Amino acid sequence: MIQKLWAEGLGTALLLVGVVGSGIMGDTLAGGNVGIALLANAIATGCMLYVIITVLGPISGAHFNPAVTLAFWLRGEITARLALLYVMVQVAGGVLGVWATHAMFDLPILQASTTMHRTGPAQWWSEGIATFGLLFVIFGGLRSRPEAVPTLVALYITGAYWFTASTSFANPAVTIARGFSDTFAGIYPGHAPAFIVIQLVAVGIAHATLRRLFAVKG
Repeated sequence: MIQKLWAEGLGTALLLVGVVGSGIMGDTLAGGNVGIALLANAIATGCMLYVIITVLGPISGAHFNPAVTLAFWLRGEITARLALLYVMVQVAGGVLGVWATHAMFDLPILQASTTMHRTGPAQWWSEGIATFGLLFVIFGGLRSRPEAVPTLVALYITGAYWFTASTSFANPAVTIARGFSDTFAGIYPGHAPAFIVIQLVAVGIAHATLRRLFAVKG
């Protein structure tokens, strides 16, 4: 149990280091070109996802995401107690990852994002699509080629940075943690709850849909 929780907390922390750190570096070096900054952000995040899923997957299942944990609980593959503990360490790990990143770039550790453009119906719909798509990739990959899941998730999130209006948070722990960073990757904390609600609704829709789509035939 302890090993699993350490893996989930550390993995989520490293995920946020990848997300926020690459956002800061990309924004700094891009000279105001948001497209280049976003490209750097997407590639680095995808690379980090591949690494942490590959390395930590055998230990905890490599959720690093309360939405994924909730989906596995709905499928009856983890207990409610373990799911709750996973979510707690994912959120804590995400915030610690943000703070570690701030220290790495010599920024104030404690921040609150002032990024105001991540809200509205288009953004919320985008988060629903992003979260459904992530679960589609995970459970579809587990059904067809389990060994390819790290690659599939990394490729999906790298692409989803570009084909979703919200740049694909698709993760309540990431959403909460990014509210603590007033950098390129931040989200105004007041806008985060709507993202999280939509992400969780998407989990329910995905569960009802994907358990039939990927059901094992006898």
